[in-house]
Amino acid sequence: MENKDTNRKFARVLREDIRNTNFIREFKHELKELREFYLTEEQKKNLETMGRVKSVLYLAYSMTRSLFFHLTPMRRILTAVGLFIVLFGTSILVDNGSLQINNTGLVGGGIIFIVLMLELKDKLLAKDELEAGRKVQRALTPERSPKVPGWSIWLFTRPANEVGGDLVDYLSINDDRVGIILADVAGKGLHAALLMAKLQATIRALAADFDSLSRLVSKINSIFYRDSLKNIFASMVYVEIKPGDTKLGYVNAGHFPPMIIQDNIVKETSKGNVAIGMTKDFSYREEELSLAKGEIFFAYSDGVTEAKNEEGKFFDKDRLINTLSKLSSKNVDEIGESVVGAVDNFVGDAPVNDDLSLIIIRKDD
Repeated sequence: MENKDTNRKFARVLREDIRNTNFIREFKHELKELREFYLTEEQKKNLETMGRVKSVLYLAYSMTRSLFFHLTPMRRILTAVGLFIVLFGTSILVDNGSLQINNTGLVGGGIIFIVLMLELKDKLLAKDELEAGRKVQRALTPERSPKVPGWSIWLFTRPANEVGGDLVDYLSINDDRVGIILADVAGKGLHAALLMAKLQATIRALAADFDSLSRLVSKINSIFYRDSLKNIFASMVYVEIKPGDTKLGYVNAGHFPPMIIQDNIVKETSKGNVAIGMTKDFSYREEELSLAKGEIFFAYSDGVTEAKNEEGKFFDKDRLINTLSKLSSKNVDEIGESVVGAVDNFVGDAPVNDDLSLIIIRKDD
């Protein structure tokens, strides 16, 4: 009974997969991801100079070779043996004549299938660990629209992989100070996520101890430089507002200049200082803005402007400014959703290359 139920479940799942999957589109997408992962930049350039037949053969050889060297030594041996039997084996005959296998292709295929199962096991274990990491990141992510008297705020971050290296955070420091942070640790994936968590913990631990944003970010920089890996840095925009006030203070440490939006006009703020972690000691410059009613402070990560479509074109800053120029009358939620939607529509089915994060702050009454 159990086997019948299992077989029915297997058949049902397979039917649903066939019915719900755009096989051609997804197969092309998977091939593109294989190419991006297994080929070096030099190999990609070589492909561009080859004819169709030669490029197919070169692609198959290069990816197979790269796959082979990504395996562990034991799995490389199994794969080599399996491939040899599949390609050259005809029969297996034990010396005493008691065992004879004519269809050695099944044996070779079985060996390769064992390697596939071992690789899949590793992937599933890693996926479970990354999913646990993602749950921790979600737990540390603030609510999307925190309430601050006199202000409207919208916060958003979306990792490119299971875990991300972007930081979006909200701190209620005391009754008079609210901190909002957008940071981007160089790189992506697990190492960036771990350093992002370190950066978040550092900011949360220090924010209440410094009245000066310049001194606060300088201290964050020295700690990040001391504790981070060599040549790893993070860009950051640290913002503070006061409930009911009109002033917005911020420090830009190596990040894209935030934008100010009012009456469908988009202006960039001044260029910031160096990214944190680049140098041991640096005195960061604090900027202060006095926002009129309806004026918007907009900061974003490179996952917005450097998002690429299937043709390899970037969403870019001009397209972002054009999108924002039509949204100044919207509330912060609508602005954020519109920007994210515009990026997603532009990217289409192309692979996502980087984490995408936004902070939007509007001065209300």
